[in-house]
Amino acid sequence: MENEISKQQITKTLKENYMPYAMSVIVSRAIPEIDGFKPSHRKLLYTMYDMGLLKGGRTKSANIVGQTMRLNPHGDQAIYETMVRLTEGHEALLHPFVDSKGNFGKQYSRDMAYAASRYTEAKLSAIAAEVFRDIDKNTVDFVDNYDSTRKEPSLLPSAFPNILVNPNQGIAVGMASNIASFNLREICQAAKALMKDEKANLSDYITGPDFSTGAYLICDDDAFNQIFETGRGSVKLRAKYKYDKKNNLIEITEIPYSTSTEAIIDKLAELIKAGKLKEINDVRDETDKTGLKLTIELKRSTDPEKLMAKLYRVTPLEESFSCNFNVLIDGEPMVLGVRGILRHWINFRMGCTKRRLIYDAEKKAARLHLLLGLREILLDIDKAINIVRNTEEDAMVVPNLMEGFGIDRIQAEYVAEIKLRNLNREYILKRIEEIDSLTAEVKDLQEASESTRRIKKIIADELTEIEKKYGKDRKTILIDAGDKEEEAVVEEVPDYNVKVFMTKENYFKKITLVSLRSGGEHKFKEGDEMLLEFDASNRMDMLFFSDKQNVYKMRLNDIKDTKASAMGDYLPNLLNMENGEKIVYCVPTLSYTGFMLFAFTNGKIAKIDMQGYATKTNRKRLTGGYSDKSPLANALYIPEETLVAAYSDNGKCVVFDTTDVLTKTSRTSQGIQVMTLRKKASLSRIAPAGEALNDPKGYKARSLPSAGYFLKDEDSGKKQLTLFNE
Repeated sequence: MENEISKQQITKTLKENYMPYAMSVIVSRAIPEIDGFKPSHRKLLYTMYDMGLLKGGRTKSANIVGQTMRLNPHGDQAIYETMVRLTEGHEALLHPFVDSKGNFGKQYSRDMAYAASRYTEAKLSAIAAEVFRDIDKNTVDFVDNYDSTRKEPSLLPSAFPNILVNPNQGIAVGMASNIASFNLREICQAAKALMKDEKANLSDYITGPDFSTGAYLICDDDAFNQIFETGRGSVKLRAKYKYDKKNNLIEITEIPYSTSTEAIIDKLAELIKAGKLKEINDVRDETDKTGLKLTIELKRSTDPEKLMAKLYRVTPLEESFSCNFNVLIDGEPMVLGVRGILRHWINFRMGCTKRRLIYDAEKKAARLHLLLGLREILLDIDKAINIVRNTEEDAMVVPNLMEGFGIDRIQAEYVAEIKLRNLNREYILKRIEEIDSLTAEVKDLQEASESTRRIKKIIADELTEIEKKYGKDRKTILIDAGDKEEEAVVEEVPDYNVKVFMTKENYFKKITLVSLRSGGEHKFKEGDEMLLEFDASNRMDMLFFSDKQNVYKMRLNDIKDTKASAMGDYLPNLLNMENGEKIVYCVPTLSYTGFMLFAFTNGKIAKIDMQGYATKTNRKRLTGGYSDKSPLANALYIPEETLVAAYSDNGKCVVFDTTDVLTKTSRTSQGIQVMTLRKKASLSRIAPAGEALNDPKGYKARSLPSAGYFLKDEDSGKKQLTLFNE
């Protein structure tokens, strides 16, 4: 019997199968909530709290992992990996929640393996007490676990903004979260300031992110303010080093949070092997129990500061940390700035505090109610004793006391449970002395629970207490980049003459003149042909213009020398281009002098100064390299003002002086109309007039725009040349 294939609308399949999965990952796994935890973190920590590990001694990690499985339906390895990140030994958090013993690996190491859970031990750290503060006072909701055999908190009543104090990263479906960590003292002060004034300037309290791996944070007020307000942006982190003059060594002691020692060593080894770091003799990882240490052994006469400036630019010793503060608020993912997160945390904490005050008021009111019943007994103790003694049935004691003294069942139950030896005036008087103080406390708690001002005061006092008890100095030190970044750009590059070639199918070759003279014919992919060739030097930059208005910049020194017999580098791979993108023109340059001409099919030509493509930083790609308003016919580099011929596809040509085309500062300008075109005609190409035409003056336009002149027989077959040397 053949299998029957059922057809189903893809939209229905996505709605019924994919969307529930996507929402589950977003809401129940990958994105942290306002208490600063993902569900896996919360389940693990609550299990440890339930095991009494807040005050007790350490227990085997395997025991903790096993107990956590009652709340977290994941494998033991996944749960243990979650625990590893929260430990003191792993050094991923500014304020770890797990006090650990044993090998838990390191945040700064990619390959250092942590010990198995049967070998390590753990308990909750002291600061974890602030995360669970008053959790037993109805401060948060409890829900059923996955099999409805236990209750677990939906959130933890964190008494400080843990969401910003410890870093968090998660990748969901269609969205991600990457939250930087900030200094506890600074965040507590900022939260207190926001409770007083919602428009408080956060930069007065928070100097920038702070990471557990230390290093330097390059000061950038604009980037910091963007993160404070929007939750997006990036900050630059730079490794910390010291120079050992006696042994001619550089010792790296702190690295950016987002990299690892192995990644740094791999990059250094790659550059040394490529001959781009000739100042270095050896690189060693000397990390031990005392902490991280990468040792770079220098050659004689090497300037350590210049070398480090260079290393910051070409290795992960300087890296960016990209911020994306995506947080779940009441089950809805939101990208919030530091200000927005603190506001939501304040609202959350106010709710927890109000519930705690109501809980305390209800507990004290219940106690007061019992004592008020006991006070009634004081009026006639003998009567109470007689009622109990003369009641024949045990079940009638409470009803008889209720009737005899006009008290309710709860009060009567309390009186009935008092031991006979305590039914004396002294005992009862001592108990009812609490009535006045309890009455005042209940009233005060009820008033406090209804007062926003008093709730904020309680939260502020708690933050001050936490700040004093657990606050630490910043680990990541702010520095001003100064002129060091500019110095890093200056690099000794071997200078020799080369010839560069680009084919129609986007293959690129850089060939030394010696190799070119001794080499054979060019090798091409089937159907390919040469499109452009230029004389250049190894120190030049190469600009590649794509059909999607992107300009890719690469130093010729970074492109390996090859031979004519090789096919060359495939540009989409070399430049990490977008899918379907193609390079349409390229030009080498050193001083960024001269102009780029862009000819568009609508007859317009734009002249852009080459300085518009010069950048101070080592950017690999510029967007908006030229206008996208009309299709590009072709591009042409001119080192100086000259005569250029423009051709239309209906056989006409016009020669114009580039001085008549105004230089534009905006790269996306469409320039001026050079050719007036008939219907369905279009400008097809431009070329240097002197090399493309026998008599350029015969086609010279009196004014622009011009309809042009039909090509003479001797010019119609002349090939376009676009080969220029700077």
